[in-house]
Amino acid sequence: MLAIVLFSMVPYFLSFDLPKRIINGPIQGSGFEMPDAHQAFFAFEYPLPFTDWTLSFDGFSLGRMQSLMALSGIFLLLVIVNGLFKFYINTYKGRVGERLLRRIRYELVDRILRFPPTYVKQVHSSELSTIVRDEVEPFGGFTGDAFVQPAMLGGQALAAMIFIFLQNVWLGLIAGVMVSMQVGIIPKMRRRLIDLGRRRQLTARHLAGRVGEIVEGVGTIHAFDTSNYERADIARRLGEIYSIRFDLYQWKFFVKFFNNFLSQLTPFLFYSIGGYFALKGRLDVGQLVAVINAYKDLPGPLKELIDWDQSRQDVQVKYEQVLEQFEPANLIDPALQRPSPAGALLPKDPLVANTVTLQDGSGAKAVEKVTLRLQPGETVAVIDNHGQGAELLAEAFGRLNWPIAGRIMLGDADIHELPESVTGRAITYLSSDGYFFHGSLRDNLLYGLKHVPINSIVYTGRQAVERNWQVREAQLADNCDLDINADWIDRSTTSIQTGDPDDLKNTVLKALDAVQLTQDVMELALHSMLDPLEHADLADKVVALRLAIRDELARQGLSHLVVHFDPKTYNSEATVGENLLFGALKSAPELGSAHYQSDYFYEVLAQAGLLSLFYEMGYQIAENLVEIFGGLAPDHPFFQQLDILSAEEVAYYQQTLQRLQGRSRPLPSEEEQRAMIRLSFRYIEPRYRLGVLTHDIMNQIVTARDVFYDALPTHLRDNIERYDPHRYMAAVSLRENVIFGKLVLRIPDAQTRFRAIAAQLSEEMNLYGRFIALGLDFDVGSGGRRLTIIQRHKLNLARALVRRSSYYIFNKPLPGLDQRTQEEIVLKVLAFLRAQDNDPTVMWVLSNVSLSKNFNRVVIFDGGSVVADGSVETLGNENAIFKTLVA
Repeated sequence: MLAIVLFSMVPYFLSFDLPKRIINGPIQGSGFEMPDAHQAFFAFEYPLPFTDWTLSFDGFSLGRMQSLMALSGIFLLLVIVNGLFKFYINTYKGRVGERLLRRIRYELVDRILRFPPTYVKQVHSSELSTIVRDEVEPFGGFTGDAFVQPAMLGGQALAAMIFIFLQNVWLGLIAGVMVSMQVGIIPKMRRRLIDLGRRRQLTARHLAGRVGEIVEGVGTIHAFDTSNYERADIARRLGEIYSIRFDLYQWKFFVKFFNNFLSQLTPFLFYSIGGYFALKGRLDVGQLVAVINAYKDLPGPLKELIDWDQSRQDVQVKYEQVLEQFEPANLIDPALQRPSPAGALLPKDPLVANTVTLQDGSGAKAVEKVTLRLQPGETVAVIDNHGQGAELLAEAFGRLNWPIAGRIMLGDADIHELPESVTGRAITYLSSDGYFFHGSLRDNLLYGLKHVPINSIVYTGRQAVERNWQVREAQLADNCDLDINADWIDRSTTSIQTGDPDDLKNTVLKALDAVQLTQDVMELALHSMLDPLEHADLADKVVALRLAIRDELARQGLSHLVVHFDPKTYNSEATVGENLLFGALKSAPELGSAHYQSDYFYEVLAQAGLLSLFYEMGYQIAENLVEIFGGLAPDHPFFQQLDILSAEEVAYYQQTLQRLQGRSRPLPSEEEQRAMIRLSFRYIEPRYRLGVLTHDIMNQIVTARDVFYDALPTHLRDNIERYDPHRYMAAVSLRENVIFGKLVLRIPDAQTRFRAIAAQLSEEMNLYGRFIALGLDFDVGSGGRRLTIIQRHKLNLARALVRRSSYYIFNKPLPGLDQRTQEEIVLKVLAFLRAQDNDPTVMWVLSNVSLSKNFNRVVIFDGGSVVADGSVETLGNENAIFKTLVA
């Protein structure tokens, strides 16, 4: 880039001299005094050094007009050449800057992955992400400018100054003095801008961290009614930022005003003093125009040089601030995180805490000189009497709390000196605060199996070219060049290893069963929407399952559990509106989500002859419900079980009936008529038993279905997917497709009995695994927030069970579960791990002491020290603390 900048100065300097030649020569006639005068164009004579030869060219003989056109053409050519030089330099420095920005961002994220655990607990995640995303952005833009701008702009300014001095020494001195003032004063004035910019950056970073805290703790804010406190805090921070930015703007524009004044003062001096010299004959007009033209290009480079110096200082300050955040002590050695081949053998050595001393979050010693040995294959329950020694020791085994004294040994090696490819696969650590990444439930469940790419993708054609370019750019930016699109799931590290291709699938299913999450995943699947075009095979099998369930219910004499949708019959468990539509709404804003308030809808009802019928039904329903519920308080518990009306609607219908039943018997208004019709649409005869829906009316509604659809406008009809027993319904959930009707909820065990039959048939038809797979596609949201807290704890435990390890460290992973559920899960998890052929070690920090009976060995902490270690039977007979805890 610097070489190109140097070459670009030649045409840049020539472009200053050319206007003088054009004005003094062809335009003013110098050298063309005679009408037929000609001048040589491109003539030159150059003696070759160290020889007697001379390199010369007589040039082209051109007249006055021809010379004007030739010189103007050369001027245009120089403009193009200078523009191409700038285009190339800017493009190249942009590429260099973006490449370095990529390298810096990658380095910062790499350092985050190497932060020691104690430092991670001290920093705000949102502040770090703001730094990586925004605060290093100027580094990339400045990188190319760091060397190119002073060279190019300094060269341009120097070329312009030399040219001005060559034309006239006095004008050159004037330009030099003004340039010195700009270069000397403006940077000093801008130092305050740098200080204000530093303060603005710090306050903005703290604001980002505070906003991140609000997002993370919004549930706590709502629970404690502290939203206004948070608003006040944000308002204070924004006020501080506003004050800094306003001060910065004031000073910035003052500096700009002063700089512009100095820039415009010089042309005034040129016009006045240069004009004086021109009038006195000491300076020709062409020289004056050339000087003014040269100076016209001088303030630009100077201003940009001053801006460059400010950017340099600003970037330097930002870099120092970034360095403060990303250069903690005891960074993890990058060699410990290098990729390692898949399928490495897991160590079988004991895991030992050797005279370990640990600190808690406040820096106080919470565990002091503890020694504990975990032998291969044993199950160890760890209990705290007082303090948090057991939890901190579990964190130490999981490498989340580094000892300040002593060592954690795996065999003969300190685990902090072993590569993470060994410790991260041999030791599975789990606590209650496991994090879930934005993605599907499957992605999070299998996250612990993604160590290195297993099967690479073979790219061809344009994709291969694109991939090669990506690899080359990654290497030039010193980034990782591993392919994220490759298969990263190491199937050789799943818990179940039988050599069966379905080992991964079996591991997932059994892990879900062990933590009692299978039913939750099935519920997620049943609530999901399935596109029959994308999953045609599964949609067809669901329809077959639907029909098989109907036949099985009939065979067992249980058809009364479900009222199926039948085009020829009225579904007594569905509302009147659902029976009339006999379909599912896709996306119809005009239909009002079941309130049916579209003008078209009522016009169709009138054409179908149903308007008066539904009005009379609604009127009778309103009379009955107002008579029953009209005198109840709005907060009466009856309203919680009444789906057809709310307490506010009861009051509305009561007032409406009083008006319609008055002495004058007025006709209902359009609003009152529609209100009665909407009420009839919500009615279900077996639920409310008001006797207003007779068999004749039901038959009339069934008959009116086709008439209703024939008269329905196209834009409304297209938003309704009609029920068809032999077709998958894309507008409803998988559950509704399987049932394809309404469960009779008045039968106490209808749902349980139906679910048992559906589960049995789905297993027989090989749909169970397909449904689980569909549930695993559920998007858990940021941090897994779309799951309940209990589901997150169970998923966290299942994620640990899926991966094959030598040591499982469970640090109170199931808080909030009742004792019975905890015991069931603990027993299933231990059975799941004992079934592995690698005989893993399990250390479980218990919050429920009674569960210790399920372990081979029990370790008791008291005040940060181990006070007892032995079997349940031994401690039950000999240890007073254990007896007290169990009691």
